[in-house]
Amino acid sequence: MRIIVLIKQVPDTTEIKIDQKTGTLIREGVESIINPDDRHAIELAVTVKGDHGGKTAVLSMGPPQTIDAVSEAMGMGIDEGILLTDRNFGGADTWATAFTLGMAIKKVKKYDLIICGRQAIDGDTAQIGPQVAEFLELPQLTYVRRIEEIDEKHIVVQRIREDGYERVASPLPALITVTGEINRPRFPRVDSLIDACGDKANIKIWDVADLGLTVQEVGLSGSLTRVIKTFSPKLKREGEILKGSKDEVVAQLLDRMHSKHLI
Repeated sequence: MRIIVLIKQVPDTTEIKIDQKTGTLIREGVESIINPDDRHAIELAVTVKGDHGGKTAVLSMGPPQTIDAVSEAMGMGIDEGILLTDRNFGGADTWATAFTLGMAIKKVKKYDLIICGRQAIDGDTAQIGPQVAEFLELPQLTYVRRIEEIDEKHIVVQRIREDGYERVASPLPALITVTGEINRPRFPRVDSLIDACGDKANIKIWDVADLGLTVQEVGLSGSLTRVIKTFSPKLKREGEILKGSKDEVVAQLLDRMHSKHLI
């Protein structure tokens, strides 16, 4: 079974700051990590390979330093890595990102299952997985919390719903997005991590030309949307002390709640 995992390197959200003048994220000096949901996707791929055999690959698009995320995934047990890095990929929206990832997967050709994290913590769109599936014309199973059955021809999963979960079957190849409920990601092995960071690491690095694309098709030029401004909303909170007897305070509180249409 051939499994491809899509991952993203993101800023550690506990350290994110916004430049108040430009409205853009301050990335300098901010630690980057593998997107948390993507770590669960990596763990699932390694587990399925251990149970059923086959090969695993991790695919990511980003600046050159994203190779650290690819190497870490290989340290967790992924067999090979593919990094899409090119200045022309910069500024891509979800449409352009999914298109570029889809073209890379077409270049890989052989795959049975594509696994993605549910969503990335820096954008929270949850669009990349479904858009890649649509581009590749694959069945998609989103918000997967458990795989019940899987072989070379089909997969049966549990999908999270607001009111519980549903059991869904699909033929392979297919794409799934997973939630944090599905497993507990392992730590990278030191020896595997050293190998993944060495000169002989099995990591391919592709640019726009390697995918047979033009610069007009990718990155900002190939995007259908534009981010005009990013900012943190200013929250203004006011407190009020209600005075009087218990009955008077309760009456005042009910009056406030009615006026705010809370009851």
